[in-house]
Amino acid sequence: MKIQHGAVVRTARLLGLAVTPLLLAAIHADANAMSSVANPSLQSDAANTATDVVNAFHAALKRGDATAALILMAEDVVIFESGGVERNRAEYETHHLKSDAAFSAATTRTPVSQTIASDGNLSSVMSVEFVKGTFRDRPVNTRSVETMVLRKTEGRWRIIHIHWSSANIQSK
Repeated sequence: MKIQHGAVVRTARLLGLAVTPLLLAAIHADANAMSSVANPSLQSDAANTATDVVNAFHAALKRGDATAALILMAEDVVIFESGGVERNRAEYETHHLKSDAAFSAATTRTPVSQTIASDGNLSSVMSVEFVKGTFRDRPVNTRSVETMVLRKTEGRWRIIHIHWSSANIQSK
C-alpha cells in the first residue's frame, strides 16, 4: 500500500486544527443549552459567521442548490459519513451531493442542541437534531449528530470537515 505523504500531512493538520475548537466546546459546553439558529434561508454571499455557513449549507441542500452548497466548502474538505470518507469537494460532488440534497428535501430537521467553538480563523459547529420524513419510500426517524469544522480564509468561512452520524429511533 502506497501512502501519499501530502494527504497524510494534510489529514494530520486538519485533525490538529479540529482538536482545539472541540476541546474548547467540551470545556465550555452547557449540555442543555441551545444556541439560536441563524436564518436557514441565508444565501452563501451573506454567510459571515461559521454558524451562518452551516445553516446556509443545509438550506442549499434542502433547495437542491448544489452550486450554493459547494461554494461553502473548501476544495480540500474531508467528509466522514456512515464509515466512509470523501477527501475533497470534487469527490463529494460526484459521490453523495445529489443524494444528500434529495434526502434533505425529503426530510425535516428539528434542532435539539448546537454548540459553537471558535478560536481565531477556526470554528466548529456541533449539532444534534431529530430527522423525520420519507426517503426512497422508506420512513426516516433518526437522531443525527453533526460536526462541521470551518476555516476563515480571506474573510470568508469555508467548511473544511464534516462528520455525520445517525441512529434510528425505535417506535414504542
